[in-house]
Amino acid sequence: MEFYCKASMSSSSSMMVTTRAEFDLPEYSVRRRYQDFDWLRNKLEESQPTHLIPPLPEKFVVKGVVDRFSEEFVETRRKALDKFLKRITDHPVLSFNEHFNVFLTAKDLNAYKKQGMALLSKMGESVKYVTGGYKLRSRPLEFAAIGEYLDTFSLKLGTIDRIAQRIIKEQLEYLVELREYGPIYSTWSGLEVELSEPLEGVSACIGNCCTALEELSEDMTDDFLPVLREYILYSESMKNVLKKRDQVQAEYEAKLEAVALKKEDRPKVPTDVEKCQDRVECFNADLKADMERWQNNKRQDFRQLLMGMADKNIQYYEKCLTAWESIIPLLQDKPETK
Repeated sequence: MEFYCKASMSSSSSMMVTTRAEFDLPEYSVRRRYQDFDWLRNKLEESQPTHLIPPLPEKFVVKGVVDRFSEEFVETRRKALDKFLKRITDHPVLSFNEHFNVFLTAKDLNAYKKQGMALLSKMGESVKYVTGGYKLRSRPLEFAAIGEYLDTFSLKLGTIDRIAQRIIKEQLEYLVELREYGPIYSTWSGLEVELSEPLEGVSACIGNCCTALEELSEDMTDDFLPVLREYILYSESMKNVLKKRDQVQAEYEAKLEAVALKKEDRPKVPTDVEKCQDRVECFNADLKADMERWQNNKRQDFRQLLMGMADKNIQYYEKCLTAWESIIPLLQDKPETK
C-alpha cells in the first residue's frame, strides 16, 4: 500500500491509497481530521488488544517551541500522521484491520461511526471485560525484563527531550542577540573610513552565522524532537499492552487455582480455563513479535536520527568556520601604499 498525507491550515488531511488488491478501487482520496486518526487508534486498540498500536502525535504542542496551526506545526503533524499510517501499513496484522480499511476508503466516516460497527474480535471482547480484579503474582522473567527496559528507555528519552528543548530555547535566545550584534559593526563602519571594509566583513560574517544557527534550530525542532516524542509515546503504548497481558495472565492463574481448590475430581480442565490459557499464549506471542519489530524499527530510526543530527551540526560549524575564515584577509595588515 502506498499513500500520502496533504495537510492544510484547517488541520484536515487528504490520503491517497493505491496498489492494494483487497481494496475495491485502485486509489482513494479522503479527508480526515485529527479526531478521525484518534478514532482509528482507539478502534485498533479495542479490536487488536494483543498488539502494539503506534502512537499518534500529541494533539497540543509545547508552548514556546512552535505555534499551533503555523506552517511548521502543520508540516510536522503531517509527517507524524503519515508515519502513523505507514507504521500500521507495515504491520502484518493491523494492516488488514476492518477499521483501518474503512478509515482509508470511506467517503463518509462519520456515518460509519454512528452505525456503531465495533467489530471487536473475541480477544478484544475478552480483554475489554477484564475488570482488573485479578492480581498477578509475578511477571515471567522475559516480560519483567521488557517492563524494566521500557521504564529506563522512556526515562532516558524524557531527559534528552527536556534538555534538547532547553538547548533549542537557548539557541533561539542567542540568535536574537546575534541579530542585534551584527548590524552594530555595519553602523560602526560608517564612522571608521579606514576600518569600514573589515567591519562590514564582520557584520556579514555574523549574519551568515545567524542563518546557519537558525537552520540548525529548525532541524532540531522539525526532525529531532518529533522522533523523541514518538518513541516516548511508543514506550507508553507498549507498557499498556504489557499491562493487558498481565491482566489476562492473572485471570488465568486465578481460574486455574480455583479449579485446583475444588475437591471433586476433574479429569479435564474446564473450557473457560483453556480459553484463558489460549489468550495468554496469544498475548505472549503477539507482544514478543511486536517488541522485536519495534526494536528493529527503533534501531533504524535512531541510527538515521543521530547520523542526521551529526551531519547538521557538522554543517553548522563548517558554515560558521567558512564565514569567519572569509574575513581573515580583511583583518590582516596590508602594506602601506607609497
